[in-house]
Amino acid sequence: MPPPTEILIVGAGAIGAFYASRLALVPNTSVSVICRSNYTAVSKSGFRVSSPLYGSYTFTPSHTFANPAEARTSSIPWDYIIVSTKALPDVSDDSQILSGLVGRNTTIVLIQNGLGVEAPYARRFPDVVVCSAVTIASCAQPEHGVIQHNRWTRINSGPWLPHLDVGETRSSDARATERNERFITLLKEGGIKDADAYDHAKLQLVRWHKIAINASMNPSSVLSGCTPNVTMAQDSELSRHLLGVMQEVLEVAPKILGKPLPKEFASPEQILRSTQKNTSGSKPSMALDWEQGKTMELEVILGNPIRIARERGFEMPRLQSLYALLRMAQQNRDKAKATSKI
Repeated sequence: MPPPTEILIVGAGAIGAFYASRLALVPNTSVSVICRSNYTAVSKSGFRVSSPLYGSYTFTPSHTFANPAEARTSSIPWDYIIVSTKALPDVSDDSQILSGLVGRNTTIVLIQNGLGVEAPYARRFPDVVVCSAVTIASCAQPEHGVIQHNRWTRINSGPWLPHLDVGETRSSDARATERNERFITLLKEGGIKDADAYDHAKLQLVRWHKIAINASMNPSSVLSGCTPNVTMAQDSELSRHLLGVMQEVLEVAPKILGKPLPKEFASPEQILRSTQKNTSGSKPSMALDWEQGKTMELEVILGNPIRIARERGFEMPRLQSLYALLRMAQQNRDKAKATSKI
């Protein structure tokens, strides 16, 4: 029997732990995790997972590491390193976490929100395959080591090959595509039926499509007093605003990537109608972060899309206004917090 496929999850929160628990079911696959605040609970009892689709079960990682240094000490040759941490490039360069863990045959998979999350990893590990993944799975970790999968399992992944945006191809493209397809195969074998391998351009269009939703809902909620999604979508003026932001983003994305949005992608109007029917009272992640005094994912959800578009000669004034206002609000809040500690 060949050696097992070694997978390391960096950021074993709700999403990372959920997908890890499915990958661990694949024959001849070993899944380990790097935990943070949940290390004590997971090292003792593993993850207790509940799901309306898969039932209740326990996932015990092959290795549970308290930090990257412990993972490095293990000297395990990782086939896949899956990063599912929050992307905060204005706070830290998380690609540094992987130093000493990435080998020549390692593939890095980024399950993170936003645009431009791949660039730091590609710069630090230029000879390694980087895959970019987008998921809409709804998961929560109400207490350490307890994972609630609520709905959806969809995940799409594609190799990150930005040179293709300008028509350049490289000999390494085929290997990147193969490694991405292998990752999707592993997910399917773990029971994630709606996992799909996309090419670079289509996956980036998926990211832009998700940005249209996140960049409209998230900042608008914070700036309107942390309003729930459904309340915004049902308000006559806020719904008009949300629609305008989404349309602005989705008009620019095809111009940047040189491909039209796939017909199966939901239109801004469809997204708005769906949100109007969601009576769960849920709030966007930025609103939750703001309420808890945490740093928001401003750069990857707002700043990077604006900069990427600007480099190609396009402006997104609605998005830029939201970014400028919310960035200043966060700076003022952080200054006030720092002053209060003096």
